[in-house]
Amino acid sequence: MNADEQQAEFMSWKIAPARLNATQAAWYLGFEQHEIAMLVGEGLLKPLGHPARNAAKFFATQTLDQLRRDEKWLARATDAIADYWRQQNARKRGACGRGGVTRGKAIRRAAPAAERAAALPTTPAPVGTE
Repeated sequence: MNADEQQAEFMSWKIAPARLNATQAAWYLGFEQHEIAMLVGEGLLKPLGHPARNAAKFFATQTLDQLRRDEKWLARATDAIADYWRQQNARKRGACGRGGVTRGKAIRRAAPAAERAAALPTTPAPVGTE
């Protein structure tokens, strides 16, 4: 069963379980799975208990139901995700000084013809005598 089929099956359940994992919470709230970690990091979504940083996170369905009905929370969560990506993109652009990063390496821009011409030596090279 692929992810779309799993999501469709989950959303068709009449009664949701008391706790949902991160993937199910994302489906329930209408976010992408990777955005749940961003919301937890921003403090907008709180997992049950005190899980370790690398442990699976579970969320109370009752709390998620309240949050999905709260328009102000949805706006804050959407803004937090947009801010996260804005900061990530700014860090990428600032890493190499001009904004291009390809496979972890900065993109080198070719120098314009005028700059290349200015870099050439202006005095002729001495001619060897034979």
